[in-house]
Amino acid sequence: MNTDKTYAEKIASEYAPKETRKVVALKKLDAKAKMPANVFSYTFGIIMALVLGVGMCLTLKVIGDGSQLWFILGIVIGVIGIAGVSVNYPIYKKLIQIGKNKYGNDIIELAKQISEEN
Repeated sequence: MNTDKTYAEKIASEYAPKETRKVVALKKLDAKAKMPANVFSYTFGIIMALVLGVGMCLTLKVIGDGSQLWFILGIVIGVIGIAGVSVNYPIYKKLIQIGKNKYGNDIIELAKQISEEN
């Protein structure tokens, strides 16, 4: 086995012009349709989980001075966190639907072209 030849072919393949296949384009369109919903839901979910955690810490007197005001503020902040976490999935589903409506026709057309070739 000639390792120099294998290495040379590997380097040459990196510089050769790449063909954009339709399957790759289909995967990119699918990712493009779903990316905004994924980014928003992860970001919003993490933020709301942290808000819920702060509310719990205030309520359990881990942070704050332990007064009644901090306890009530912790409950309010915790409820806001619970509400945010609760609405995250419906918002995600709505954003996915928007992405599918936006890129759906292109994805279906490309999928038909791929299936007709095979």
